[in-house]
Amino acid sequence: MKEKDLISSIKNILNSSYIGDDCAYLKDLGIVVTQDSLVEDIHFSLETITPRQLGYKSVMVNVSDIAASGGECKYLTVSLSLPKNVDDNFVSEFYNGAKEACGDGIQIVGGDITGSDKVYISVCAIGKTEGRNISSRSNAKEGYKVVVAGIHGSSAAGLKLLLPSPEFLNSQSSLTNSTLSHRIDAVGEGKEKLFNMNASPEFVNSQSSLTNSTLSHQMDVVGEGKEVFIKAHLEPKAQVEFGASVGKIVKEDYAMMDTSDGLMDALSTIANQSGVLLEIDFDKIPYDKEIEKFENWQNLILFGGEDYGIVAVVPQKYDIGGVEIGHVKSGLGVDLVFKNFTKHYSKLDVEAKLFNHFNSNY
Repeated sequence: MKEKDLISSIKNILNSSYIGDDCAYLKDLGIVVTQDSLVEDIHFSLETITPRQLGYKSVMVNVSDIAASGGECKYLTVSLSLPKNVDDNFVSEFYNGAKEACGDGIQIVGGDITGSDKVYISVCAIGKTEGRNISSRSNAKEGYKVVVAGIHGSSAAGLKLLLPSPEFLNSQSSLTNSTLSHRIDAVGEGKEKLFNMNASPEFVNSQSSLTNSTLSHQMDVVGEGKEVFIKAHLEPKAQVEFGASVGKIVKEDYAMMDTSDGLMDALSTIANQSGVLLEIDFDKIPYDKEIEKFENWQNLILFGGEDYGIVAVVPQKYDIGGVEIGHVKSGLGVDLVFKNFTKHYSKLDVEAKLFNHFNSNY
């Protein structure tokens, strides 16, 4: 079972022209609407994210969708489902983070709170479209240029740093999950603390049997730059200014999509829904050079999700900012050009490498 297959099925059942983009564009009302859900142990772990960061991220993922439509986010509703062990402080910190992400231009105007076995978050965002040309993933045309905003791969690198390495997991098979998370305290007391917890006795006692190389498996790979990757994962920044620029400047039909599920997902989705081929120069994709210290770092850039960058495919004549990484040709899919060769990706090639919400745990 895959998300895209379910969306396609639902779209057919409802015979809806609104389903299929980052947002539903309700032209008669002059608004765009989107909704995203985050589920504990699927999209996040409370051992690697604070309540404030969770509130912040929950808002930002929806703001990103509105930005990728070309609209302006104005209002949010937030629904929280919480287990019994969550206290008032969690809720307060969650909403402080959400408020921070909203800034001065977005208001949380309602929502719902109910009980559950885990933390479930569902946010609905509403944006206005006045003075904006709203995008569609199916509007890429031959001859258009492909432009991206944002750094790609950093969030996936941050997730690698937060999750225990296979060696660490094997050595700690008798310890609890809360014990495992304390390894990230290597980020340092002087930096923003990731966790509100003290080292467990089991963790302290276990250190005598572990080598330094095991404990620092991913953390030492990137040295002093590790906090940048971790923050990119826990506190992403939506490309609001870029989305607004495109929505205001481009007058013809154009395609735009955020990279929440990965850069290649956005490129492939736009290509296949538009019935065109995107030729992309890998060397032009913006990324943090420190990521090259990771194993299979190219895959983090291409298929790692939750960077919340934007891909815009627009006519050549428009200067919209961002970084131009390719152009649109006749054909179908994505041609990725490396220094010495070109690799073609079909829709199925890309989907095989993406995160599956129904077959994955955080």
